[in-house]
Amino acid sequence: MTNSLGFLLAARRCEIDELDQLARTSELVSTIGRLVHALQRERGLSNVFLGSGGRRYAAERQAQVAESLQREAQVRAALDPLVNDPRRLAGGARLFPRVAYALQGLDALPALRQRVQSLALSPEMAMAAFVRLLSALLAVVFEAADGATDPDISRWLVALFNFMQGKEFAGQERAFGVAAFLRGGNDDVQRQHWLHLIESQERCFRVFRDFSNEALRARWHAGASAVQLAELERLRRIGCTSPAGTVLDANLGPQWFEACTQRIDAMQAVEDALAEELRALCGRKVAQARAELQRDEALKMGNSVQSGHFFAEAPSAEPAALPGTGYGRQLEHSVLQLVQEQSQRLQAMNDELQQVRATLNERKVVERAKGLLMAHRHLSEEEAHKMLRQTAMNQNRRLVDVAESVLAMADFLPRGAPH
Repeated sequence: MTNSLGFLLAARRCEIDELDQLARTSELVSTIGRLVHALQRERGLSNVFLGSGGRRYAAERQAQVAESLQREAQVRAALDPLVNDPRRLAGGARLFPRVAYALQGLDALPALRQRVQSLALSPEMAMAAFVRLLSALLAVVFEAADGATDPDISRWLVALFNFMQGKEFAGQERAFGVAAFLRGGNDDVQRQHWLHLIESQERCFRVFRDFSNEALRARWHAGASAVQLAELERLRRIGCTSPAGTVLDANLGPQWFEACTQRIDAMQAVEDALAEELRALCGRKVAQARAELQRDEALKMGNSVQSGHFFAEAPSAEPAALPGTGYGRQLEHSVLQLVQEQSQRLQAMNDELQQVRATLNERKVVERAKGLLMAHRHLSEEEAHKMLRQTAMNQNRRLVDVAESVLAMADFLPRGAPH
């Protein structure tokens, strides 16, 4: 007959299955991260190639395309087993539509590369196409973080996602700056977009700092030298703070690209360390759960426990052994202790997980509010974000609270209202 210990063991096995799924999800996220880094570099080189009329970085771009193809093959190889065995990863019902959309973007890459090679696109058009693809890949990482059921692993996935998103904004800044220098200037809207990319990076890196550990924060700060950062800031000031109408030196384009690349490569080293920490954490969690399962299985003799003892008064004397077992009521006590320990642990995990997920939920609320403002007020993404941020500052409220207020008014906003 099935007893309480049998269900405790089943719960342990379920926990191990979930941790195994999270470990595989974390490995997929790491593989996607390497592809994202390769595509970010390809995007930057493509912008220099297009902005210079095909005269700069032609060979470097071709070499980068080859690396991107290699990284793409690794991602596809990691995804292939999931089609026939979707339970290998947790949260497939939410995660797999994101994967499908990202694969559509990857399928369209050959045509995009051909148009870049034939100089049939402007740098801005090429950048927009790469941004859509990279956003789709990062959405897979976001969904993985949002679906994690272990709070410790969830924290690391949140840190990793925000660092990857910050690095993506840095990559967009690299490509945008290249285009600005090569075309010879910015108008007011373009300068505001550049500043928006800088602010977005800092916002993501703040979340990374909150959710990572001291060693990784120190590695992040030590990633780029003071000389490299000074050069980057010098070029930033030239590019995005010069008044409208200022003519930018096109020869600064490659210098800007190299300065940004040094910084982004240093970011990749931190991202790799984040991914390695995540893999190690998953390994420790799985090993610990398996050890606890082995400990609990040592109580399998408990099939001789008499269920009536559960409601009995605590004995005043040492309990007699149950016939033929040699364990007596000590076994019953052990099972009840396991139930209590597991219940307390699961409650603590749930409480911590809710705190971690609050950060992801805030992001989703803000993104939905931005989308609503973009649709109803005909704003760009940065204009919508600026409106939310300015309102929050004026009213001394949190950004997410303002976003929730905007969503609460959704039914009262006429669609297509003029800006």
